[in-house]
Amino acid sequence: MPLRARRSDQSGPWDQHGDLRKGHTQNAREVDKPIAALVRDLKQRGMLEDTLVVWGGEFGRTPASQGGDDGRDHNPHGFTWFLAGGGVKPGFSFGATDDYGWFAAEDKVHVHDMHATILALLGVDHERLTCWSAGREHRLTDVAGTVVRPIMA
Repeated sequence: MPLRARRSDQSGPWDQHGDLRKGHTQNAREVDKPIAALVRDLKQRGMLEDTLVVWGGEFGRTPASQGGDDGRDHNPHGFTWFLAGGGVKPGFSFGATDDYGWFAAEDKVHVHDMHATILALLGVDHERLTCWSAGREHRLTDVAGTVVRPIMA
Protein backbone atom coordinates (compact mmCIF):
# COMPACT_ATOMS: atom_id res chain seq x y z
CA MET A 1 0.00 0.00 0.00
CA PRO A 2 1.53 3.35 -0.95
CA LEU A 3 2.06 6.00 1.70
CA ARG A 4 -0.42 8.82 1.43
CA ALA A 5 -0.58 12.32 2.80
CA ARG A 6 -1.72 12.32 6.41
CA ARG A 7 -5.25 13.45 7.18
CA SER A 8 -5.90 15.07 10.53
CA ASP A 9 -7.98 12.05 11.64
CA GLN A 10 -5.30 9.46 10.75
CA SER A 11 -2.36 8.17 12.69
CA GLY A 12 0.87 7.68 10.82
CA PRO A 13 2.73 7.26 8.69
CA TRP A 14 4.52 4.53 10.62
CA ASP A 15 6.99 3.73 7.82
CA GLN A 16 9.39 6.59 8.48
CA HIS A 17 12.96 6.57 7.26
CA GLY A 18 13.63 10.12 8.42
CA ASP A 19 12.70 12.30 11.38
CA LEU A 20 11.72 9.15 13.26
CA ARG A 21 11.85 10.64 16.76
CA LYS A 22 9.33 13.37 15.91
CA GLY A 23 7.06 11.16 13.81
CA HIS A 24 6.93 8.15 16.10
CA THR A 25 6.58 10.34 19.19
CA GLN A 26 3.47 11.84 17.59
CA ASN A 27 2.19 8.41 16.53
CA ALA A 28 2.70 7.02 20.04
CA ARG A 29 0.81 9.98 21.53
CA GLU A 30 -2.11 9.17 19.22
CA VAL A 31 -2.35 5.44 20.01
CA ASP A 32 -0.97 4.79 23.53
CA LYS A 33 -3.94 6.14 25.49
CA PRO A 34 -6.62 4.70 23.17
CA ILE A 35 -5.02 1.23 23.29
CA ALA A 36 -4.75 1.41 27.09
CA ALA A 37 -8.36 2.62 27.30
CA LEU A 38 -9.55 -0.23 25.06
CA VAL A 39 -7.82 -2.88 27.18
CA ARG A 40 -9.02 -1.26 30.43
CA ASP A 41 -12.60 -0.98 29.13
CA LEU A 42 -12.66 -4.59 27.94
CA LYS A 43 -11.34 -5.72 31.34
CA GLN A 44 -13.87 -3.62 33.30
CA ARG A 45 -16.72 -5.06 31.24
CA GLY A 46 -15.48 -8.62 31.69
CA MET A 47 -14.85 -8.95 27.96
CA LEU A 48 -11.03 -9.04 27.87
CA GLU A 49 -10.81 -12.78 28.49
CA ASP A 50 -12.87 -13.36 25.32
CA THR A 51 -11.26 -10.65 23.18
CA LEU A 52 -7.78 -10.87 21.71
CA VAL A 53 -6.06 -7.51 21.21
CA VAL A 54 -3.09 -7.59 18.82
CA TRP A 55 -0.81 -4.67 17.95
CA GLY A 56 2.18 -5.31 15.73
CA GLY A 57 3.71 -5.24 12.31
CA GLU A 58 5.90 -7.25 10.02
CA PHE A 59 9.18 -5.59 11.02
CA GLY A 60 10.87 -3.38 13.56
CA ARG A 61 13.47 -0.67 13.08
CA THR A 62 17.22 -1.03 12.90
CA PRO A 63 19.06 0.22 16.00
CA ALA A 64 21.38 2.49 13.98
CA SER A 65 20.55 5.77 12.25
CA GLN A 66 19.82 5.73 8.55
CA GLY A 67 20.94 8.66 6.45
CA GLY A 68 21.91 10.95 9.32
CA ASP A 69 18.44 12.45 9.68
CA ASP A 70 17.11 10.44 12.64
CA GLY A 71 15.80 7.70 10.38
CA ARG A 72 15.82 3.94 10.73
CA ASP A 73 15.61 1.20 8.14
CA HIS A 74 13.35 -1.85 8.31
CA ASN A 75 14.48 -4.63 10.63
CA PRO A 76 12.84 -8.02 10.05
CA HIS A 77 15.23 -9.64 12.56
CA GLY A 78 13.98 -8.05 15.78
CA PHE A 79 10.61 -6.48 16.47
CA THR A 80 7.78 -6.35 18.98
CA TRP A 81 4.13 -7.35 19.06
CA PHE A 82 1.71 -6.53 21.88
CA LEU A 83 -1.02 -9.03 22.76
CA ALA A 84 -3.63 -8.75 25.50
CA GLY A 85 -6.65 -10.74 26.62
CA GLY A 86 -8.08 -13.66 24.67
CA GLY A 87 -6.07 -16.34 26.45
CA VAL A 88 -2.73 -14.51 26.56
CA LYS A 89 -0.74 -14.60 29.79
CA PRO A 90 -0.86 -11.05 31.24
CA GLY A 91 1.95 -8.85 32.47
CA PHE A 92 5.10 -10.32 30.97
CA SER A 93 7.34 -10.15 27.93
CA PHE A 94 8.61 -13.05 25.85
CA GLY A 95 11.86 -13.08 23.92
CA ALA A 96 14.70 -10.61 23.63
CA THR A 97 17.07 -9.15 21.07
CA ASP A 98 20.85 -9.13 21.22
CA ASP A 99 22.52 -6.34 23.21
CA TYR A 100 22.57 -4.10 20.15
CA GLY A 101 18.89 -4.63 19.36
CA TRP A 102 19.49 -5.94 15.86
CA PHE A 103 18.65 -9.65 16.00
CA ALA A 104 16.18 -11.70 18.02
CA ALA A 105 18.40 -13.71 20.33
CA GLU A 106 16.19 -15.36 22.93
CA ASP A 107 12.88 -17.21 22.45
CA LYS A 108 12.64 -16.25 18.78
CA VAL A 109 9.14 -16.12 17.31
CA HIS A 110 8.76 -16.18 13.52
CA VAL A 111 5.78 -14.42 11.94
CA HIS A 112 4.40 -17.88 11.02
CA ASP A 113 4.59 -18.79 14.73
CA MET A 114 2.78 -15.59 15.66
CA HIS A 115 0.02 -16.32 13.15
CA ALA A 116 -0.26 -19.94 14.37
CA THR A 117 -0.52 -18.66 17.97
CA ILE A 118 -3.17 -16.06 17.14
CA LEU A 119 -5.21 -18.71 15.31
CA ALA A 120 -4.82 -21.10 18.29
CA LEU A 121 -6.01 -18.37 20.66
CA LEU A 122 -9.05 -17.98 18.39
CA GLY A 123 -9.67 -21.72 18.60
CA VAL A 124 -8.42 -22.57 15.09
CA ASP A 125 -5.89 -25.29 14.27
CA HIS A 126 -3.57 -23.59 11.79
CA GLU A 127 -2.49 -26.93 10.33
CA ARG A 128 -6.06 -27.82 9.36
CA LEU A 129 -7.31 -24.42 8.14
CA THR A 130 -6.58 -24.08 4.44
CA CYS A 131 -7.76 -21.97 1.55
CA TRP A 132 -7.81 -22.81 -2.15
CA SER A 133 -5.61 -20.58 -4.31
CA ALA A 134 -3.75 -20.99 -7.60
CA GLY A 135 -4.91 -24.56 -7.99
CA ARG A 136 -3.90 -25.89 -4.59
CA GLU A 137 -4.62 -25.63 -0.92
CA HIS A 138 -2.55 -23.21 1.18
CA ARG A 139 -2.30 -22.84 4.94
CA LEU A 140 -2.55 -19.36 6.44
CA THR A 141 0.78 -20.04 8.13
CA ASP A 142 2.34 -21.28 4.86
CA VAL A 143 4.20 -24.56 5.51
CA ALA A 144 5.50 -23.54 8.93
CA GLY A 145 4.36 -22.16 12.25
CA THR A 146 4.46 -23.46 15.79
CA VAL A 147 2.08 -22.25 18.46
CA VAL A 148 3.98 -20.28 21.13
CA ARG A 149 2.49 -21.98 24.20
CA PRO A 150 4.50 -20.04 26.86
CA ILE A 151 2.55 -16.83 26.10
CA MET A 152 -0.79 -18.54 26.65
CA ALA A 153 -2.57 -18.28 30.01
